[in-house]
Amino acid sequence: MKRFVKHTLLFALPLLLLAYPLDRVISGLLKDSLFKRGELEVWNDIYQGDAACDIAIYGSSRAWVHIDPIILQDSLGISAYNFGLDGHNFWLQYLRHLELLEHNPAPKQILLSVDVFTLDKRKDLFNYQQFMPYMLGNERIAHYTSSYQGYNKLDYYLPLLRYVGEQDALRACQQAYFEPRPEIKIRNRGYRGIEREWNDDLQKAKAKRDKIQAVFDPDSVELLEQFLVACKEAGIRVDLVYTPEYIEAQEFVSNRQMVIDHFSQLAEEHNLRFFDYSDDSLSKDRSLFYNGLHLNARGSQLFSQKLAADLKATMD
Repeated sequence: MKRFVKHTLLFALPLLLLAYPLDRVISGLLKDSLFKRGELEVWNDIYQGDAACDIAIYGSSRAWVHIDPIILQDSLGISAYNFGLDGHNFWLQYLRHLELLEHNPAPKQILLSVDVFTLDKRKDLFNYQQFMPYMLGNERIAHYTSSYQGYNKLDYYLPLLRYVGEQDALRACQQAYFEPRPEIKIRNRGYRGIEREWNDDLQKAKAKRDKIQAVFDPDSVELLEQFLVACKEAGIRVDLVYTPEYIEAQEFVSNRQMVIDHFSQLAEEHNLRFFDYSDDSLSKDRSLFYNGLHLNARGSQLFSQKLAADLKATMD
């Protein structure tokens, strides 16, 4: 038995020692790929310390396709970066916030884009591959992503295991190796305007059900409260922003007013500004949206200009 254990260790140890540098190579190639619609670009800027800004924009896809930081920069004369995270609520937006503070100076101001899904934590780890290059041995990523259906515990600690069977990610690595990444990024300081016309997403959703209901995840509600308190203690100003949402999509959410009331109450309790564009003229112009929840490129440019003007008008 002892001889068997000895031979097993002698066989496994070199493989384990080789696994770590190979993991670093694969992860490095994935970081340099065009995988995951620009999410890796944002994570790279964070971990490389290239995401310093005066104004940080947080939120879901409605943040990263709605708010152009360059327009804010040009109008307000201070730097901005959009950290919007596709498909996720505040739970993982907060993870991105913590990693930003770990590797970059703290922003002076945060614009938190909120909506009916901000406090509704999904079960699956959407876009889970975006964490692959950064998650090995990262306790913070493990803590905030392990509550989703996605990775198992060993994926966070054993090299290469998380890449097993991930053909799309490995193909992206291969492409990054043989075809160096172009200079042009998918996102510009985290933002990308979407050049699309109106589609039938909302009509399809309505065909399946009459209404949907916003859900409040208790842990996400508590985490948002903790975040607001921590930001106040750190001297970081937080503004809540409900970006334009097409009027028919607003009517599709049965308890939408309860969501608005919740954020209004948060703003009052924590002495925050709440910019709510639900009733804005932009929310009534279908030509500015590509679906019920998302502005197209033209709509986002118009909204970013309006938001910049509103922020400038209320600057201390």
